[in-house]
Amino acid sequence: MTTSPRGTEGAAHGVRLFDDVHPDEAERAYLPGMSSAWKMPWYDVQSWWRRAGQLHRRTVEIAGIAPGQHVLDVGCGTGNLALTVLRAVPDAVVTGLDPDGAALRRAARKARRRRIGRRGSLTLVRGFADRLPAPDASVDHVLSSLALHHVPMDEKRRFAAELARVLRRGGHVTIADLDAPGHGGSEHGGSEHGGNGDGGHRAHRHGGHHEIGANQHREDNADGGIQRLLTDAGLTGAREVGRATFMDTPVVWVQARRP
Repeated sequence: MTTSPRGTEGAAHGVRLFDDVHPDEAERAYLPGMSSAWKMPWYDVQSWWRRAGQLHRRTVEIAGIAPGQHVLDVGCGTGNLALTVLRAVPDAVVTGLDPDGAALRRAARKARRRRIGRRGSLTLVRGFADRLPAPDASVDHVLSSLALHHVPMDEKRRFAAELARVLRRGGHVTIADLDAPGHGGSEHGGSEHGGNGDGGHRAHRHGGHHEIGANQHREDNADGGIQRLLTDAGLTGAREVGRATFMDTPVVWVQARRP
């Protein structure tokens, strides 16, 4: 059973940063948000320029997070989606997961500058999405944005199994990801990482040096692939709940519930 990193349980106010990467995972590969840590500020500039905030706000709106709920943002990157949650629901208890330590440190600085967490809390955890930083049945809502299409199917299945484990009965997952292949091929991150990514797997990121239409795992989303993934993991009611275009590429929102 996966346990929370020390200090991540409970609802203490403020912003906290933890490393949950096991020693045997220290060299585990992942796609970083930016090619160099010093470039990380440009990530948020690109995110703003590409209006990724619209996607984040739509994701929070679709999720329907209630006051006081525990939320896990898988692939939080520099924290844009997590911060959007806390702006909309200030007393939410939010955990952001990402393997990129530089991105997490930037997320923490942004949150502290904005005094996020004075009512709720934000915990930022360095780790991977096939070992989510939460006890069994402890999370009300899991979010993931523009990440799943970078993940091989075997890793997707492990992530989905972890979703079923950490969600409380009646809890939900909301995933925003690229629609099936063949609907466009522009880059959604330019030369770097644009928007909010999963970051929880070794390639659970939407790095900008990867073209949207060229990603080899995007075809897994075809014909309701995300819905099948969640259903096969034991979640119920998996369905498409929204659709939009981001950087000339279709994005679909899928939601499911733990019975």
